[in-house]
Amino acid sequence: MSATEGSHPPRRSSAGAGRVLPACAVVLAAAGVLGLPPGPAALRAQAPQRPSFRTGVDVVSLNVTVTTADGRFVTDLQSEDFSVFEDGVKQDLMFFDRSNLPIALSLLLDTSASMEERIRTAQEAAAGFARRVRPQDLGQLIDFNTRVEVAQGFTGNAEELEAAIRKTAAGGSTSLYNAVYIALRELKKIQATSADEVRRQAIVVFSDGEDTSSLVTFEQVLDLAKRSETAIYSIGLRPREEMVGKGFKEADFVLRELAQQTGGRSFFPTRIEDLAGIYSQIGDELSSQYMLGYTSRNSRRDGSWRRVVVRVGRPGVTPRTKQGYFAPAPK
Repeated sequence: MSATEGSHPPRRSSAGAGRVLPACAVVLAAAGVLGLPPGPAALRAQAPQRPSFRTGVDVVSLNVTVTTADGRFVTDLQSEDFSVFEDGVKQDLMFFDRSNLPIALSLLLDTSASMEERIRTAQEAAAGFARRVRPQDLGQLIDFNTRVEVAQGFTGNAEELEAAIRKTAAGGSTSLYNAVYIALRELKKIQATSADEVRRQAIVVFSDGEDTSSLVTFEQVLDLAKRSETAIYSIGLRPREEMVGKGFKEADFVLRELAQQTGGRSFFPTRIEDLAGIYSQIGDELSSQYMLGYTSRNSRRDGSWRRVVVRVGRPGVTPRTKQGYFAPAPK
């Protein structure tokens, strides 16, 4: 179903699939990026181990990945093993969860014309990733080239997600920024109303080239990503003969920055056949994360950027999470 043009963002159909988002709709929505409420979505903590929801308490939530020097995931840590610092000031954890929480995942697939000869292999790799979606998870497919289309709305049905992936076709230019922007907006709609509905949010974006047709800028997308609770995992396919090209250098920076700022990871395989293994690594990471939450000792509501650092009291391991968050804005 095509979205109509107008002063309001397009609404999702009941099925949430087949929704095309034309460039003008993206630009109209982008005009409100800087007007969004600053800061992360608030998780409310009632007990140290499980988040719940109350008014009047702003809690900073962190999804933390911990790995050894050889890349293995560390999954046996306790809350006392973690120390969290905000702008250099140690914070008190309000909750800690190391269970494999449900995930809300937006899968972005580049179907621009340059993918024509490789689209089947890319589909197969993405379909294998989609099959990991559990009934308690929510998965979405966004297909992007010149336009951005929500090919499959959020669903817990892995077969529906896989079917949508296999229907994609290559053609057109690359609207990478538009696609990431729309994915962030879609994930923002998923609001938890109880502890049982808390989901980690992630975007997995695959692209084989630089953005050539978005009307949303990279700066707008990065700002929105930093204001979200979403980890971005980026995969940039770089054919060997094009690795020295200017466009791919710019694309590398964009994909790395989106991942680094949000606590995700970036991957740059030289062969499309490596995609399946990368998707598997991302799936393993999402199932190995810790959720931490704290109430900032800084009570000022000034909308400022606050740097966050997580340390683990175990030798030889490295934690990774988002680099910070925007404080709540003044009332």
